Amino acid sequence: MVAEVIQIKDIADHEGQEITVRGWVYNKTGKGRLQFILLRDGSGQAQCVAFKKEMAPAEFEIARSLTQESSVIITGVVRADERAPGFPGGYEIGIQTLELAQMAQEYPITPKDHGTEFLMNHRHLWVRSNRQWAILRIRATIIKAMRDWLDDQGFLLVDTPIITPAAGEETTTLFEVDYFGENAFLAQTGQLYNEANIMAFGKVYCFGPTFRAEKSKTRRHLIEFWMLEPEIAFCSLEELMDIEEGMICYLVSQVLEQRQQELAIIERDSDKLKAIAAPFARISYDDAVARLREAHGQIDDPVAKAEMAIEWGEDFGSPHETALAEMFDKPVFVYHYPTAVKAFYMTPVAGRPEVCRSVDLLAPEGYGEIIGGSERIHDEHLLATNIDKMGLGREAYQWYLDLRKFGTVPHAGFGIGIERTVAWICGLSHVRETIPYARLLNRKYP
Repeated sequence: MVAEVIQIKDIADHEGQEITVRGWVYNKTGKGRLQFILLRDGSGQAQCVAFKKEMAPAEFEIARSLTQESSVIITGVVRADERAPGFPGGYEIGIQTLELAQMAQEYPITPKDHGTEFLMNHRHLWVRSNRQWAILRIRATIIKAMRDWLDDQGFLLVDTPIITPAAGEETTTLFEVDYFGENAFLAQTGQLYNEANIMAFGKVYCFGPTFRAEKSKTRRHLIEFWMLEPEIAFCSLEELMDIEEGMICYLVSQVLEQRQQELAIIERDSDKLKAIAAPFARISYDDAVARLREAHGQIDDPVAKAEMAIEWGEDFGSPHETALAEMFDKPVFVYHYPTAVKAFYMTPVAGRPEVCRSVDLLAPEGYGEIIGGSERIHDEHLLATNIDKMGLGREAYQWYLDLRKFGTVPHAGFGIGIERTVAWICGLSHVRETIPYARLLNRKYP
């Protein structure tokens, strides 16, 4: 009878049974007649024990000589042992047969400390490490939770183009491409197209890569990043905040429910995540500036004091967002930003045209903005005026203006950056670990 091939994550369901696992050698210890092989298969890790008298001599010799990241197929019996390391742990496999797929060459990433640049240059190998494995599994859960929540709320996934004829945000961070002799750009956002899609479907979202040619080296910025963007017809700013709040609470709950093992691997304090529950505080930009000025007056260090200086009308930088978020133990909404620091399509506040119906959600623990959203301008004349004022050129936006001619409605939407959200939930110091292959200002390899 041929042994059943299983994934290591399911090992507890096969105690006492003969099974086959296929994977890579994460670590190996032992001497003489007993060898301990820590095998990973992508779903988890299990200790596999090679005992000389229980194996064919040639196969035991292979087990004894295995190198880190060699690939093997192992058949053996699962037995419980609370001392056995691995994920989920507590079980090991007594090896009966071992088939070598490939004996790996000397592996460049060893248990010793390596510098960040070295690890980023070997990112294609670094993703195999426990920490990176855990982070990227949490990322996948976050993405799935976002989409599940939106699907359950009646949103429809509608894909938007990556190549566009005009800016979706601002012209200074566009990547230009040659489109068969014509100028085109990599998309900064799918939002404008989503505004067309809501006229057909009511509530939609897109999910995909976005690009910003922003010459920033901060721990929060990537050149290529992934964003989920819902858009909703007949939606106010207040309703938009309710939607954001519900989605964030759901995705955090799903990570806590499904990824406790991974959170433990990266040593994330789960108690901080357990505190994430509705309602989130909602403060105006005016209130936020007042709070920041009060905090500024209590700073003694001259460098920190200079960084925290803020005048009404200025956009918040990372120090300001961090300071505001630290005033709360849950995410906080900041709404009604100055019109001058926001995009051309945001609706002005009635009676205060210098302020727009916009909102950012700041994550706690100093992680800053993870969501940006607003009510969109649905008045054709006002939108055209803003496009002209910014010198964007009406020709490329004519289709966008058309939306205000044929059944326009009040509407709103937001974008949530996947990598910043992963960084916050995982408690990471830099977004470069939140994506399989980061594109940074000076990095496009591997």
